Amino acid sequence: MTTPQYLVTPQNRRIAYHKTTGAGPTIVFLGGYKSDMAGTKAVWLEDQCRAQGLAYLRFDYSGHGVSSGAFEDGCIGDWAEDAAAVIRATCDGPLVLVGSSMGGWISLLMCQRLESVAGLVTIAAAPDFTEDGFWAGFTEAQKGQVMERGHYDMPSEYGEPYRVTRRLIEDGRNHLVLRSPLNLPFPVRCLQGTEDTAVTRDTALRLLDHAESPDMALIFLKGADHSFSAPDCLPLISTAIDAVIRRSKG
Repeated sequence: MTTPQYLVTPQNRRIAYHKTTGAGPTIVFLGGYKSDMAGTKAVWLEDQCRAQGLAYLRFDYSGHGVSSGAFEDGCIGDWAEDAAAVIRATCDGPLVLVGSSMGGWISLLMCQRLESVAGLVTIAAAPDFTEDGFWAGFTEAQKGQVMERGHYDMPSEYGEPYRVTRRLIEDGRNHLVLRSPLNLPFPVRCLQGTEDTAVTRDTALRLLDHAESPDMALIFLKGADHSFSAPDCLPLISTAIDAVIRRSKG
């Protein structure tokens, strides 16, 4: 495993990243909530890009992986700032963003902030999940803990509980993407597993219906779960990226 490089953002957060040089467009992987750049999909995509001679970037948001900060101190706005900073500092030319789960939400924010996005692939995208997933699913007592105590420790099937903070909820409301026009003027491919228990099919369909794009497709894989990391899932990600690159070049 190679040693990561680091970027200090304007907000003084130290972001770890790995950048593979190659031809454009640069493929940028944006990971999920409490995941890191050493995950199966991120590393597999690096190998695929290297084999094809494509430039590739993977990184850890603050509070994730080996970047600075505590996870429970972060929020969507912070992680979007981290993503924009490391992409702007390390990438030239057109970009194809690959956003997994929360990274799907972050990638949609990047589509609004970066002029160089030429294509997008989402994997079990979770736009607006702090509001439509966490907050909408909480009981009144749990909402009270968030607002009065400042956090609620939500059980997770992935290990230790998720600490959902008041800052995460309130900041998330400033970055919602499904309540206002969402223009994606480039090829988009959205991948979703039918056995995903974290992000529903309704969420995938809502994004498809809401976004404005000249070339957008939603692909369901029967039996796939939220991780979308099984041997039959990974090649579908590569196929989607190839399609986006090809279509983006006209």
